[in-house]
Amino acid sequence: MRKITVLSMISLDGVMQAPGGSEEDTSGDFKYGGWTVSYGDELFGKIMQEELKPADYLLGRKTFDIFSSYWPHHDDFWPAINEGTKYVLSQTLEQSDWKNTVFLKDVEDIQKLKQSQGADIQVWGSSELIHLLLQHDLVDELRLKIYPLILGEGKKLFDSHSVPSAFTLTESHLTSKGVLITHYKRAGEIVTGEIEM
Repeated sequence: MRKITVLSMISLDGVMQAPGGSEEDTSGDFKYGGWTVSYGDELFGKIMQEELKPADYLLGRKTFDIFSSYWPHHDDFWPAINEGTKYVLSQTLEQSDWKNTVFLKDVEDIQKLKQSQGADIQVWGSSELIHLLLQHDLVDELRLKIYPLILGEGKKLFDSHSVPSAFTLTESHLTSKGVLITHYKRAGEIVTGEIEM
């Protein structure tokens, strides 16, 4: 079985939209594109290089459109994204010029992919796809970079349809700019109790 890991940069209020640039994703009149840029440091860069190592990728349609117009022409920074297999959830697309691209139609296709043999799968961007994965309990790990700001609007990492689930924090780092970098692994069901007074 293949592991699905969600990697995301989020604000304190859970916004993940357009972290890398002003034109990345302006849908919904989002005004803060590029909100992560001023927070880079040496530690952040080192961890990013680890996360950019070879994997396979599961992308939503909108993220795929953004990635496929950019990454084939920037092979020097992230060669693994071009070499790895890109699995794209789309009801309309069936082919692409970006090499190693496979199109999936529904959550059943994702479940079959997860059960297959092959490299672990990373999910970048793709807020609607992440909501679907969390709704069907298909996320094994979360690698979150939590930034010390509130954006107030934009696409959120979590919505109200996620399956309640527990995660264990396995690693964390705090950068010099106040970014909390965390790694969580799925840890079963939520345990409840009563506070003794």
